[in-house]
Amino acid sequence: MVMKATVYSLEGKKVKEIELPKVFETEFHPEVIKRAVLAIQTAKLQPKGIKPNAGRDTSAEARSSRQLPFMERTINVGRARLPRTKDRRYLLQGRVAKVPQAVGGPRAHPPKVEKKIVEKINKKEKILALKSAIAATAKEEIVRSRHEINSKIELPIIVESKFEKLSKTKDVLNVLEKLGLANEIEEAKKKKKIRAGKGKRRGRRYKRKKSLLIVTSDPKAAIRNAAENLEGVDVQYVKFLNAKLLAPGTKAGRLTVWSENAIKMLGELYG
Repeated sequence: MVMKATVYSLEGKKVKEIELPKVFETEFHPEVIKRAVLAIQTAKLQPKGIKPNAGRDTSAEARSSRQLPFMERTINVGRARLPRTKDRRYLLQGRVAKVPQAVGGPRAHPPKVEKKIVEKINKKEKILALKSAIAATAKEEIVRSRHEINSKIELPIIVESKFEKLSKTKDVLNVLEKLGLANEIEEAKKKKKIRAGKGKRRGRRYKRKKSLLIVTSDPKAAIRNAAENLEGVDVQYVKFLNAKLLAPGTKAGRLTVWSENAIKMLGELYG
Protein backbone atom coordinates (compact mmCIF):
# COMPACT_ATOMS: atom_id res chain seq x y z
CA MET A 1 0.00 0.00 0.00
CA VAL A 2 1.38 3.40 -1.07
CA MET A 3 1.56 5.98 1.72
CA LYS A 4 0.30 9.45 0.87
CA ALA A 5 0.71 12.81 2.59
CA THR A 6 -0.79 16.28 2.33
CA VAL A 7 1.19 19.26 1.05
CA TYR A 8 0.37 22.57 2.76
CA SER A 9 0.65 26.06 1.27
CA LEU A 10 2.32 29.01 3.01
CA GLU A 11 -1.18 30.01 4.15
CA GLY A 12 -1.61 26.69 5.97
CA LYS A 13 -4.15 25.29 3.48
CA LYS A 14 -4.12 21.85 1.89
CA VAL A 15 -2.88 22.10 -1.69
CA LYS A 16 -2.47 18.51 -2.90
CA GLU A 17 -1.46 14.97 -1.96
CA ILE A 18 1.82 13.31 -2.87
CA GLU A 19 3.20 9.79 -2.53
CA LEU A 20 5.70 9.31 0.28
CA PRO A 21 9.01 7.51 -0.34
CA LYS A 22 9.34 3.94 0.96
CA VAL A 23 11.71 5.14 3.68
CA PHE A 24 8.62 6.21 5.67
CA GLU A 25 7.57 2.54 5.87
CA THR A 26 10.71 1.60 7.86
CA GLU A 27 10.04 -0.20 11.14
CA PHE A 28 10.67 1.77 14.35
CA HIS A 29 13.91 0.71 16.11
CA PRO A 30 14.44 2.92 19.21
CA GLU A 31 17.47 0.90 20.44
CA VAL A 32 19.31 1.33 17.10
CA ILE A 33 18.48 5.06 17.00
CA LYS A 34 19.88 5.44 20.53
CA ARG A 35 23.16 3.75 19.53
CA ALA A 36 23.51 5.98 16.46
CA VAL A 37 22.93 9.17 18.49
CA LEU A 38 25.44 8.08 21.15
CA ALA A 39 27.98 7.33 18.39
CA ILE A 40 27.65 10.91 17.09
CA GLN A 41 27.80 12.43 20.58
CA THR A 42 30.81 10.44 21.78
CA ALA A 43 32.79 11.02 18.56
CA LYS A 44 33.28 14.60 19.76
CA LEU A 45 34.84 13.56 23.07
CA GLN A 46 38.57 13.99 23.56
CA PRO A 47 40.68 11.42 25.47
CA LYS A 48 42.05 12.84 28.72
CA GLY A 49 44.45 11.69 31.41
CA ILE A 50 47.14 12.93 33.77
CA LYS A 51 50.94 13.15 33.55
CA PRO A 52 52.15 9.60 34.38
CA ASN A 53 54.71 10.83 36.92
CA ALA A 54 52.42 13.35 38.64
CA GLY A 55 52.79 13.21 42.44
CA ARG A 56 55.61 10.63 42.25
CA ASP A 57 58.53 12.86 41.24
CA THR A 58 60.13 12.97 44.71
CA SER A 59 62.99 11.30 46.58
CA ALA A 60 60.54 9.55 48.94
CA GLU A 61 61.26 5.93 49.77
CA ALA A 62 59.77 3.38 52.17
CA ARG A 63 62.43 2.53 54.86
CA SER A 64 60.81 -0.13 57.03
CA SER A 65 63.70 -2.57 57.45
CA ARG A 66 65.09 -3.48 60.87
CA GLN A 67 68.57 -3.61 59.32
CA LEU A 68 68.66 0.18 58.81
CA PRO A 69 70.09 2.60 61.37
CA PHE A 70 67.53 3.64 64.00
CA MET A 71 67.27 7.24 62.67
CA GLU A 72 66.51 6.08 59.11
CA ARG A 73 63.99 3.30 59.60
CA THR A 74 60.24 3.63 59.97
CA ILE A 75 59.67 0.52 62.08
CA ASN A 76 59.43 0.51 65.91
CA VAL A 77 59.81 4.28 65.99
CA GLY A 78 56.12 5.29 66.22
CA ARG A 79 55.79 6.32 62.59
CA ALA A 80 53.64 4.96 59.78
CA ARG A 81 55.45 2.70 57.31
CA LEU A 82 55.01 5.03 54.34
CA PRO A 83 57.45 6.47 51.78
CA ARG A 84 59.19 9.55 53.22
CA THR A 85 61.49 12.11 51.66
CA LYS A 86 65.11 11.43 52.57
CA ASP A 87 67.19 14.37 51.30
CA ARG A 88 68.60 16.03 54.45
CA ARG A 89 68.94 19.35 52.64
CA TYR A 90 65.20 19.31 51.93
CA LEU A 91 63.15 21.52 54.24
CA LEU A 92 60.41 18.89 54.59
CA GLN A 93 62.76 15.93 55.04
CA GLY A 94 60.93 12.91 56.49
CA ARG A 95 57.54 14.00 55.16
CA VAL A 96 55.23 11.36 53.58
CA ALA A 97 55.03 11.54 49.76
CA LYS A 98 54.37 9.41 46.67
CA VAL A 99 51.09 7.96 48.00
CA PRO A 100 47.51 9.19 47.34
CA GLN A 101 46.83 10.06 50.99
CA ALA A 102 49.87 12.39 51.15
CA VAL A 103 49.75 16.13 50.51
CA GLY A 104 50.81 16.65 46.89
CA GLY A 105 50.63 12.91 46.21
CA PRO A 106 49.25 11.21 43.05
CA ARG A 107 45.53 10.70 42.49
CA ALA A 108 44.28 7.25 43.53
CA HIS A 109 42.28 6.50 40.36
CA PRO A 110 43.00 9.20 37.76
CA PRO A 111 41.31 9.37 34.31
CA LYS A 112 43.19 7.23 31.80
CA VAL A 113 43.82 8.08 28.14
CA GLU A 114 43.25 4.48 27.05
CA LYS A 115 39.67 4.41 28.39
CA LYS A 116 37.14 3.64 25.63
CA ILE A 117 34.81 6.63 25.42
CA VAL A 118 33.55 6.34 21.83
CA GLU A 119 30.44 4.32 21.00
CA LYS A 120 31.02 2.67 17.61
CA ILE A 121 28.29 1.61 15.21
CA ASN A 122 28.24 -0.40 11.97
CA LYS A 123 27.43 1.40 8.70
CA LYS A 124 24.30 -0.70 8.09
CA GLU A 125 23.04 0.00 11.61
CA LYS A 126 23.74 3.72 11.14
CA ILE A 127 21.67 3.80 7.92
CA LEU A 128 18.88 1.77 9.55
CA ALA A 129 18.82 4.22 12.49
CA LEU A 130 18.53 7.20 10.12
CA LYS A 131 15.73 5.57 8.10
CA SER A 132 13.89 4.60 11.29
CA ALA A 133 14.21 8.15 12.69
CA ILE A 134 12.88 9.59 9.40
CA ALA A 135 9.89 7.21 9.49
CA ALA A 136 9.22 8.17 13.14
CA THR A 137 8.52 11.79 12.07
CA ALA A 138 5.36 10.50 10.35
CA LYS A 139 4.08 8.37 13.27
CA GLU A 140 1.62 10.39 15.32
CA GLU A 141 1.92 8.48 18.61
CA ILE A 142 5.73 8.85 18.60
CA VAL A 143 5.69 12.57 17.73
CA ARG A 144 2.99 13.27 20.33
CA SER A 145 5.17 11.69 23.02
CA ARG A 146 7.60 14.60 22.48
CA HIS A 147 5.39 17.47 21.30
CA GLU A 148 1.93 18.92 21.77
CA ILE A 149 0.67 19.40 18.22
CA ASN A 150 -2.57 20.47 16.62
CA SER A 151 -4.79 17.43 16.03
CA LYS A 152 -5.94 18.86 12.66
CA ILE A 153 -2.49 18.79 11.08
CA GLU A 154 -1.44 15.61 9.27
CA LEU A 155 1.98 14.02 9.66
CA PRO A 156 4.50 14.19 8.11
CA ILE A 157 4.24 17.98 7.75
CA ILE A 158 5.12 18.91 4.17
CA VAL A 159 5.07 22.52 2.93
CA GLU A 160 5.31 23.70 -0.67
CA SER A 161 8.82 24.48 -1.90
CA LYS A 162 8.35 28.28 -1.72
CA PHE A 163 8.88 27.81 2.03
CA GLU A 164 12.64 27.40 1.44
CA LYS A 165 12.88 30.87 -0.15
CA LEU A 166 11.61 32.82 2.86
CA SER A 167 14.41 35.12 4.01
CA LYS A 168 12.78 36.91 6.98
CA THR A 169 12.20 35.43 10.42
CA LYS A 170 8.76 37.07 10.76
CA ASP A 171 7.64 35.40 7.48
CA VAL A 172 8.76 31.97 8.71
CA LEU A 173 7.01 32.52 12.04
CA ASN A 174 3.86 33.61 10.20
CA VAL A 175 3.79 30.32 8.22
CA LEU A 176 4.36 28.28 11.39
CA GLU A 177 1.47 30.10 13.10
CA LYS A 178 -0.86 29.22 10.21
CA LEU A 179 0.24 25.59 10.46
CA GLY A 180 -0.41 25.65 14.22
CA LEU A 181 3.24 25.08 15.17
CA ALA A 182 4.15 28.45 16.71
CA ASN A 183 3.41 27.19 20.25
CA GLU A 184 6.49 24.94 19.95
CA ILE A 185 8.69 28.04 19.68
CA GLU A 186 7.00 29.58 22.74
CA GLU A 187 7.51 26.40 24.79
CA ALA A 188 11.20 26.36 23.84
CA LYS A 189 11.55 29.99 25.00
CA LYS A 190 9.99 29.16 28.39
CA LYS A 191 12.38 26.26 28.96
CA LYS A 192 15.57 28.21 28.22
CA LYS A 193 17.58 28.13 31.47
CA ILE A 194 21.00 29.20 32.71
CA ARG A 195 23.21 26.15 33.17
CA ALA A 196 24.40 25.24 36.68
CA GLY A 197 28.14 24.94 37.25
CA LYS A 198 31.28 25.92 35.36
CA GLY A 199 29.76 25.20 31.94
CA LYS A 200 28.34 28.73 31.80
CA ARG A 201 31.93 30.03 31.66
CA ARG A 202 32.79 27.71 28.80
CA GLY A 203 30.59 28.85 25.95
CA ARG A 204 27.46 26.89 26.95
CA ARG A 205 25.74 29.32 29.30
CA TYR A 206 22.17 28.27 28.46
CA LYS A 207 20.36 24.94 28.38
CA ARG A 208 17.93 25.02 25.47
CA LYS A 209 15.02 22.83 24.40
CA LYS A 210 14.91 21.55 20.82
CA SER A 211 11.74 22.50 18.98
CA LEU A 212 11.26 22.19 15.19
CA LEU A 213 13.51 20.71 12.54
CA ILE A 214 13.12 22.17 9.05
CA VAL A 215 14.47 20.03 6.19
CA THR A 216 15.34 21.68 2.87
CA SER A 217 16.42 20.51 -0.59
CA ASP A 218 19.04 23.25 -0.93
CA PRO A 219 22.12 23.48 1.37
CA LYS A 220 22.12 27.27 0.94
CA ALA A 221 18.37 27.86 1.24
CA ALA A 222 17.38 31.41 2.32
CA ILE A 223 15.25 30.02 5.16
CA ARG A 224 18.38 28.79 6.97
CA ASN A 225 19.39 32.22 8.31
CA ALA A 226 15.78 33.26 8.90
CA ALA A 227 14.54 30.20 10.82
CA GLU A 228 17.61 29.61 13.00
CA ASN A 229 16.83 32.87 14.82
CA LEU A 230 13.81 31.09 16.33
CA GLU A 231 14.37 29.34 19.68
CA GLY A 232 15.20 25.64 19.38
CA VAL A 233 14.78 25.50 15.57
CA ASP A 234 17.31 23.68 13.38
CA VAL A 235 17.46 23.85 9.58
CA GLN A 236 19.24 21.07 7.69
CA TYR A 237 19.86 20.01 4.10
CA VAL A 238 18.20 16.64 3.42
CA LYS A 239 21.50 14.93 2.45
CA PHE A 240 23.11 15.95 5.76
CA LEU A 241 20.42 14.54 8.04
CA ASN A 242 21.56 12.34 10.92
CA ALA A 243 20.02 10.48 13.87
CA LYS A 244 21.03 13.16 16.37
CA LEU A 245 19.05 15.87 14.54
CA LEU A 246 15.96 13.67 14.17
CA ALA A 247 16.15 12.21 17.68
CA PRO A 248 17.70 14.73 20.12
CA GLY A 249 18.64 13.10 23.42
CA THR A 250 18.25 9.66 21.74
CA LYS A 251 14.44 10.03 21.73
CA ALA A 252 12.88 9.81 18.25
CA GLY A 253 9.80 11.70 17.06
CA ARG A 254 11.08 15.26 16.65
CA LEU A 255 8.50 17.55 15.05
CA THR A 256 9.84 17.96 11.50
CA VAL A 257 8.71 20.26 8.68
CA TRP A 258 9.72 19.01 5.22
CA SER A 259 9.76 21.05 2.03
CA GLU A 260 8.10 19.31 -0.95
CA ASN A 261 11.40 19.14 -2.85
CA ALA A 262 13.15 17.66 0.21
CA ILE A 263 10.65 14.77 0.19
CA LYS A 264 11.39 14.14 -3.50
CA MET A 265 15.13 14.10 -2.77
CA LEU A 266 14.50 11.72 0.12
CA GLY A 267 12.97 9.27 -2.35
CA GLU A 268 16.06 9.50 -4.56
CA LEU A 269 18.41 8.96 -1.61
CA TYR A 270 16.66 6.14 0.27
CA GLY A 271 14.01 4.85 -2.10
